[in-house]
Amino acid sequence: MDTPTKNHIGRKISRIRELRGMKQEALAIALGISQQAVSNFENSESIEDNMLDKIAEVLGVSAEAIRKFSEEAVFNIINNTFQDSSSNNNNYLCTINPIDKVISLFEEKEKLYERLLQAEKDKVAYLEKLVNK
Repeated sequence: MDTPTKNHIGRKISRIRELRGMKQEALAIALGISQQAVSNFENSESIEDNMLDKIAEVLGVSAEAIRKFSEEAVFNIINNTFQDSSSNNNNYLCTINPIDKVISLFEEKEKLYERLLQAEKDKVAYLEKLVNK
């Protein structure tokens, strides 16, 4: 019984769409079809290649990725790369010093203000030149 599920292209599309956080309505709008048509695609065991290509493009994956999609593989990747935040070996540690980032942003803001001030000075000089003529 596992074989039909693994080859059911509609279920694969549905899972990829759900993993992307996309609703059927959003996929339908992007494809220019009705939500019912998307539902029919997701209930179909096979889909025409040209429509599969369009769906894949909207979902941001290749048609081949949809054909070969496996939930087991996704869960294996998640289980092998995710570590609980309570452990000391967290892979997602912040490597940015927040104070350095704030200073960098402040300096960038100063440069933008200086450019804006120079643009205003240039505008005033241009207007004065026009008035004096």
